[in-house]
Amino acid sequence: MDSKLTKFDPRYANRALLLFGAAVLTVFYVELMMTPSTPKLLLQYGVPLGKVSLILSLYTVFGVAITPVVGKLGDIYGKKRVLIYVLSAYSVMVVSTSFVPNFTTLLISRTFQGIGIAITPLAFSIAREEYPREMIPRAQALIAGMIFTGIGLGLSVGAFVSNYWGWQANYHIATPIIIALTILIFLQVKESSYRNADTKLDYLGSIFLGSSLAMIVLGLSQGASWGWASVPIVTLLSLGLFLLVPLIIIERRVGQPLLDFRQLGARNIWVSNFLAFNTGAAIVLSFASLVYKLEDAPPSGYGYDTLTAGLYLLPLAIIVLMASYPLGILQSKFGARPLLFLGGGIGAIGSALLATESNAVQVPEYLSVTALGLVMILVPRQVLLVLSVKHAEMGVMTSLNQVFFNVGQSIAPAISALILSTYATTVKFGGKTFSLPTTQAFGYVFWAVVAIFTISIPVSFFAKEVIKKEVTTNSLENHPEDALPKNSTGPRKNLQ
Repeated sequence: MDSKLTKFDPRYANRALLLFGAAVLTVFYVELMMTPSTPKLLLQYGVPLGKVSLILSLYTVFGVAITPVVGKLGDIYGKKRVLIYVLSAYSVMVVSTSFVPNFTTLLISRTFQGIGIAITPLAFSIAREEYPREMIPRAQALIAGMIFTGIGLGLSVGAFVSNYWGWQANYHIATPIIIALTILIFLQVKESSYRNADTKLDYLGSIFLGSSLAMIVLGLSQGASWGWASVPIVTLLSLGLFLLVPLIIIERRVGQPLLDFRQLGARNIWVSNFLAFNTGAAIVLSFASLVYKLEDAPPSGYGYDTLTAGLYLLPLAIIVLMASYPLGILQSKFGARPLLFLGGGIGAIGSALLATESNAVQVPEYLSVTALGLVMILVPRQVLLVLSVKHAEMGVMTSLNQVFFNVGQSIAPAISALILSTYATTVKFGGKTFSLPTTQAFGYVFWAVVAIFTISIPVSFFAKEVIKKEVTTNSLENHPEDALPKNSTGPRKNLQ
């Protein structure tokens, strides 16, 4: 084999990986820091809660609708090239949001900012190509860990910044960082080696898929605010589901579909997508309910302010940051499946502890256990995906996996709202009557999370192991399919 094909540059690969990790962390920080800022937005713009919640949901709606198309474009034109376009557009939206003059502009800017969701799957895809096979779990683990770290920092540090300097200060902090990362990735990262240059974008399938996902996610995310039986929600969910019928017909007949159902039905792909949906739902159910309980009035909650509630969630970022890379190393030695099984079990135990906690001190302790279980699923799930997909289709498949993750996040508030509203009590305060969730209600939410983790265990059984424990230090000699000349296009060929 040509020595040029077997050469691995660890300095370059590590540099690119750190840039991707920093970009993913920043995106998730900016996304989640808006959650604890909701009360300030209510006061600043004088709009009802239903409209403020659109700031959070429309971000996801646009991101979910556009991400599969972005991933496919990355496979066709080059993942790095498309990533730079996405980062540039995201940077513009971040700058725009930081200086919005009114609520309408904020809503529009925040919506298009959802393109940042597409950054993560593109980063996963490019990182897959830069490392030898046995090092891929560590590389994917670092990026996956940045997702949770960004979430934890967004809910805690984001709340701190918002409390003292206003929510827009978070954007002022993020603006130079994301612009600098865009420039550095443009200058320091090489173009993807794998492209489907002869493939054409499935425009009709893209329109139907994007429209269907947008309607379903918007309906799920706004159901609690607008009313599940309201005409807008019923219409959105019905149309979104109805559009899936022509989408399936179109994708089965088109020559180069956006959705390759045969590949989506492959064992490791559907397992990874199912686990993505599960972890997305578990994250939102766990953390949104914890924030609610920490801020809710006694006796069902602890009555903390937004800043204190955010600090109680800080262990999430710390645990994930410390555990992600070691889990990648363990995965290289023992495989992906054992970690998936353990992650489901540990996550279920942590959630069961949260369901039965009796004081605020226990929250960060039990949350740490739950967070460890989540990251033990998230890391091997991602490796399971990237080692089971063709390089030239990595962009679209990782993007669809991200969609499953976001749809799981969107359906979680519906589950939480159903439980919390069903088990509520009436409280009189200041001459007014309020309906608040009971302590029992929060417990039921976390038992639902226990069920989600438990379901992931038998599903993980269907995964086919992708980590070859017998590999030596020279991965390219053992796995020549991982070598390909830089800047080449088209499907992988036998290079020996």
